[in-house]
Amino acid sequence: MRGAVLAGGIASRYAGQPKGLLPVGGRRILDRVVDAIRTATGAAPLLVANDPGAPDWRPDLECMPDLIRGAGSLGGILTAVAAGPGPVLCVAWDMPFVPAALLETLVREGGGDSCDALLPVSGSPRGGGLEPLCAVYGPACRGPIEAAIARGDYRAVAFHDAVRVGTLSLDRTRAFGDPDELFFNVNRPEDLERAEGLWRRRG
Repeated sequence: MRGAVLAGGIASRYAGQPKGLLPVGGRRILDRVVDAIRTATGAAPLLVANDPGAPDWRPDLECMPDLIRGAGSLGGILTAVAAGPGPVLCVAWDMPFVPAALLETLVREGGGDSCDALLPVSGSPRGGGLEPLCAVYGPACRGPIEAAIARGDYRAVAFHDAVRVGTLSLDRTRAFGDPDELFFNVNRPEDLERAEGLWRRRG
C-alpha cells in the first residue's frame, strides 16, 4: 500500500510557520510521521504540500501540491488518492504520536475489498467520532470526494455517504494508546508545549 503525508494546510495559527517542521522530543514531527508510514507500508510516502518550499523539507520524498486548491484536508486526501493506483494510507503531518503499529493495522485491514475507506474510531466529536486524517482511502473514494468539493462541502468526511466506510473500533484503537494522544495534532504554540510534556511523560 502507498502512503501519503498530508501537509497542505496553511499554519495560520503559527503565523505561516510550517508546523510539521517543529521539533517534538528533539525530532521534527514530519520526520516522525514519515518513519511511521515507512514502517507500515515498507516505502517512502508521498508528501502532499502546497508550500513552495516543501520539496526542500524532505528531498528524499516525492512532493505534490493539491490537485484542487482551497479544499482543505479533503483536497489533500483527494490528491493522495489520485496520485497512484490502489489504496493509500493518509496521515496528517502534525501528529507526532501516531504509532507505526496502528498504521500497520490500517494497512493490513484497509487493503481488501470489504470497504472503500477505513478509519479508526477516535471518540472525538470531530469527524463524527472518526479520525479522517489517519486513515486508508481506496480509488473508489475519488469520484465522491470530487463531488463533495464541487458542491462546496470540504469536510474530511463529506463523501462518506457515497462510499463503503469501514472502522477500526474504539476498543481496538485504544489498544494502541489513548486516542486523544494518538491523534493529538499540533495546531497552536500551546499544543507544541503540551506535546513536549506528553513526550517526556511517555519516556
